[in-house]
Amino acid sequence: MQTFRCRTTLSILVLAGAALLAAPTVAPAQSAAPAKAEVTVRDLYAKTVYRIPMRDGAKLYTVVYSPRDTSTTYPILLNRTPYSVGPYGDDEYRERVGPSRPFEAEKYIFVYQDVRGRFMSEGDYVNVRPQLTGAATKDPKAIDESTDTYDTIDFLVKNVPNNNGRAGIYGISYPGFYAAAGAINAHPALKAASPQAPVSQWFIGDDMHHNGALFLMDGFRFFSSFGRPRPKLTTEWTRGVEYGTPDAYEFYLRAGPIRNLDERYLKGEISFWNEMMEHGTYDDFWKSRAVATHLRNIKPAVMTVGGWFDAENLYGALHVYEAIERQSPKETRNTIVMGPWFHGGWARGSGERLGQMRFGAETSPWYNSEVELRFFNAHLKDKGTADLPEAIVFNTGANVWREFPAWPPSNATRKPIYAGEGGTLSWTKPAATGESFSEYVSDPWHPVPHTMRTTDQRSREYMTEDQRFASRRPDVLVFQTEPLANDVTVSGPIAARIFASTTGTDADFIVKVIDVLPDDTPTPKEDAGLEPLGGAQQMIRFEVMRGKFRNSYEKPEPFVPGQVTPVNLTLQDVLHTFKKGHRIMIQIQSSMFPLIDRNPQTFCDIYKASESDFRKATIRIFHSAAYPTSVTFGVLE
Repeated sequence: MQTFRCRTTLSILVLAGAALLAAPTVAPAQSAAPAKAEVTVRDLYAKTVYRIPMRDGAKLYTVVYSPRDTSTTYPILLNRTPYSVGPYGDDEYRERVGPSRPFEAEKYIFVYQDVRGRFMSEGDYVNVRPQLTGAATKDPKAIDESTDTYDTIDFLVKNVPNNNGRAGIYGISYPGFYAAAGAINAHPALKAASPQAPVSQWFIGDDMHHNGALFLMDGFRFFSSFGRPRPKLTTEWTRGVEYGTPDAYEFYLRAGPIRNLDERYLKGEISFWNEMMEHGTYDDFWKSRAVATHLRNIKPAVMTVGGWFDAENLYGALHVYEAIERQSPKETRNTIVMGPWFHGGWARGSGERLGQMRFGAETSPWYNSEVELRFFNAHLKDKGTADLPEAIVFNTGANVWREFPAWPPSNATRKPIYAGEGGTLSWTKPAATGESFSEYVSDPWHPVPHTMRTTDQRSREYMTEDQRFASRRPDVLVFQTEPLANDVTVSGPIAARIFASTTGTDADFIVKVIDVLPDDTPTPKEDAGLEPLGGAQQMIRFEVMRGKFRNSYEKPEPFVPGQVTPVNLTLQDVLHTFKKGHRIMIQIQSSMFPLIDRNPQTFCDIYKASESDFRKATIRIFHSAAYPTSVTFGVLE
């Protein structure tokens, strides 16, 4: 394990953070001095609005917050967003500037830009705009998000007073995509980029689809608002569809097949939703939007940030880092930071807990000051040192930060754990001969819910939610170990290999990795009224494979009814310790609704399916010597 060169080590900092939370209370003085007024962004920064011309003539609305102290020069820190740079108006100020609170006092020139075609910026908006390729790269007026970033930085360094000629770019989620794209063919002044939970791949792993399965609750709710056309420049958000019920499960079930959603609610107004419905396989429409394939020969230093419990873009963080590592020169400074956070939790929230899962300290403030600020200060201000470890990763379960010279860790041993008869889970390959299997009936008209809660919003907490509600259903298979005799730490990607058969011609396969707490685990007093933690089945990771894409995302294939078929899927990376006395559990099911749209279980274009296409199917999961269903972990000794 590599040493992190700062004032204290990472694991000590976690313990110190917990101690700070218990700092003693000081009795007030007899006569307290008047409280000082809080220093505001307005006090520290002056706001200027620019309409920056791009190479094709479109002007992008850009807000610059410059330090009022003009005695020195400052680097530029750019955030490009489709979500509005508001508040608008020369005299309206943001409550906060920069990636996190420590940046305000540190002082940068903070720049916010409405991307092309959004809010007050001119031009046409294109979702996850494809990179220019081929002959288009020679056209001096052709644009993509990289050229818009280049032109923006070029203007800023030439026109904004008191800048030091260096720029950085950052962003979370969709702005993370723009940060990644901005690092491609970067302007020479761009010295540091931090894509954080970046959108990267909307068919295989981020937001809208996982392995070809539509994440219905996210996609429909998001695009019913975000996807509405903007006929003119505006400062206003558009409203999305109202469910009319607090129960999303019932809303989507009543809606029926996917095609009904446009007919009943969107009325043909959401062009990108309609485009998704026309591109149900991994064709050129989706391939052209895979930004990671273009992350070659990256020159700026990059720090990619993600959260282990990010419900939207865990895939993006891991794969943007991996693509740069694989496709750029060894000299490129490329760091990954993975913490115990929900989507963007490092920038909003303490990072101390998610749902009933606790992490031992406030992880976000430490990252903000000791990692994020340090990264940009080193590269943009020559302040401090830039020698961050390659991977700064939080170990959930053990609740300590770890550092690695590479990610995934090279010293992990890949070990399969096998499903067995009677719901067992063992590191020993099954010896059963013949057709040893477990089975369930999957009914698309009575799908497994993705949460125990009745809600019309997809929560952050479902990523760590107690899965006892699912394990009690007859259409969810459960395999678990005996209580562990020693700690088991797993790292990197998780690979599931399922041997299955179905009476249908298509099916989804959802695999969940779960940490089962001991029955005598106490529930903290502050969680009284919540689910008891004794025996809790805390989800650590899950993933879905739409069965027809098991061999190819481009060319789907039906299942042969009754034929045993291997289905492989990769669950995204983890660093997690299953503690002594805990159990490792694997759950397998074929629906997770309405988070994931329902598979009709007949081979068809699901986006054009009718009610008659949705049929029950009996699914068997085999666990014999010939067909050993397994999940493989990278185990750290």
